[in-house]
Amino acid sequence: LLDEIAIRYPNQAITLVMDHARYQHCALVISKAAELGIELLYLPAYTPNLNLIERLWKLVKKRCLTNRHYDNFEKFRAAINDGLRDVNGVAKAELDSLLTLRFQFFGNLKS
Repeated sequence: LLDEIAIRYPNQAITLVMDHARYQHCALVISKAAELGIELLYLPAYTPNLNLIERLWKLVKKRCLTNRHYDNFEKFRAAINDGLRDVNGVAKAELDSLLTLRFQFFGNLKS
């Protein structure tokens, strides 16, 4: 993936924002990114609201999983797929409100 990103964006500064998944911290990823001149920027631990995919997952869970039971895996998977397809339609306004980049800042706090 890092090779592909470097090929697609030659001669550009690249910063990848990533969460704290263990595989993203491995020596292979870190050394490959350094070799390609890609900066790795890790989100602070335990901050799922900064990770946009977590917000999407929150919406899908709310619309497809909360207080629902599926008899088998195929029905479960179909519900998730339907929910994901729905985010550009019926759920678009709700998703837009979750994907806002407005954050509350507290200024310079003294430790």
